Amino acid sequence: MSNRVGLSRRGLLAGGVGSIVGFLTARIAVATRRDPSVCADATPRQAEGPFYPTRDREDEDMDLTRVAGRAARAQGEVVHVRGRVLDEECQPIEGAIVEIWQANTWGRYDHELDAGNPRPLDPNFQSWAELRTGTDGRYAFKTIKPGAYPAGEGWIRPPHIHFKVSRRGYHELITQMYFEGEPLNEPDQLRRARSPGEQERVTVRFQPPDGLDDGGTAGTFDITLRKAAA
Repeated sequence: MSNRVGLSRRGLLAGGVGSIVGFLTARIAVATRRDPSVCADATPRQAEGPFYPTRDREDEDMDLTRVAGRAARAQGEVVHVRGRVLDEECQPIEGAIVEIWQANTWGRYDHELDAGNPRPLDPNFQSWAELRTGTDGRYAFKTIKPGAYPAGEGWIRPPHIHFKVSRRGYHELITQMYFEGEPLNEPDQLRRARSPGEQERVTVRFQPPDGLDDGGTAGTFDITLRKAAA
């Protein structure tokens, strides 16, 4: 994804998509628990996992609920995610690449390593996206809340979205975002490997937004990158 030259439909802050990002920024009434002092520490890292996308597709834009050329919407609960990519002084990072990938509503990835998963694929779900932050460091996307799935004996992964964030001059960050209030959050082995404070930083509260009529919920996930040594 980030090593590809062409962004195709990913000029995401221009034209109609840019207006959507601005709309989400201005109208989604979601309180963030982010305190500016937290920017002193980079967002906690988490495992990339085995399902990072390995192939390109024309449609990698900010709306994962639709696939170009298909009329139907993806199955599942619509969620809107917005946030900022910041440095350790809470200054916005423009032009950061934000890659996201996730399971569909049934808990299956569109990936060859998940081919043995008996849960169905959703042909109307985009599965991954690549975004760029604007001058204010903001990004936004619309997706489906991912389903939980077995990851080992006695271990079921909670709903989560994978993030890989990069920008020249900063250390690349790989992390996962969790949904507040999920019963599977507490026993999750990857999430438990982090301190309570770190768990809170990667767990987002979702609630109904103002001004959007798709019945979805919205949450804010700010990300801090650590500057690379000169």
